[in-house]
Amino acid sequence: MQRRTLIKVFSAALASAALVTSFGAHADDKVIKVGTISGPDAQIWSVVQKVAKREGLNVKVIEFNDYVQPNAALDAGDLDANSFQHQPYLDSQIKQRGYKIVNAGLTYISPLGIYSKKLKSVKDLPQGAKVAVPNDPSNENRALLLLQSQGVIKLKAGAGTNGNNATPLDVAENPKKVKLIELDAAQLPRSLGDVDAAAINTNFALAAGLQPTKDAIALEDVHSPYANLIAVRIKDKDQPWVKKLVAAYQSEDVRQFIKTEFKGSVVPSF
Repeated sequence: MQRRTLIKVFSAALASAALVTSFGAHADDKVIKVGTISGPDAQIWSVVQKVAKREGLNVKVIEFNDYVQPNAALDAGDLDANSFQHQPYLDSQIKQRGYKIVNAGLTYISPLGIYSKKLKSVKDLPQGAKVAVPNDPSNENRALLLLQSQGVIKLKAGAGTNGNNATPLDVAENPKKVKLIELDAAQLPRSLGDVDAAAINTNFALAAGLQPTKDAIALEDVHSPYANLIAVRIKDKDQPWVKKLVAAYQSEDVRQFIKTEFKGSVVPSF
């Protein structure tokens, strides 16, 4: 009788252990769904997937064709993370839609740069220099912040940050009395012959045959507010898989891929 009882107890223990082992294996095999945008983002994530796999993290990349759906899907729980946006855009989405989403780590930046056919350095801007900037709110703000970081101008306190896009009216100090000329972003490369310098987005610079890391006389810092990021839900930010995911992206393999593949049009921010 005792023998049969012991066998039953032992069998139950084995079944329980098998259940725990099965559950543990399932937890380790969790698929991390990451939303991103077709193009450079998706290309980079194909490398991140391989790095993550080596570290035991199974990543599935889901591509979107617009900037609205990835945050909605993440907030709703249909994604575990997304990677396509910079902090100012995320902040605006949180403000407008109340998303419970947070920045988990930086990825890359497509740097806005200052270009010139006449000057070798921003320091060489003459008195009364003409500097062309994009006329749309977001990119004009980026241009003014870049000019401020280079010591060309100084903005009023609070201008250009926390969703408050700066305009030329927010310039508090302008020691060289630089004239800011607002133009459509796509026209800026063609304006280089008519101005002393122009702040140009990377996509338009490349289309005009300009190489950001070679031809720009000033570039946004890789840790600019406009560096892209990996976003997760606030409740997940301290999960171990988040740390693994960010580490996989910020690996040397990914850094070298970005540098080789994009040749300065996309620059690692880690």
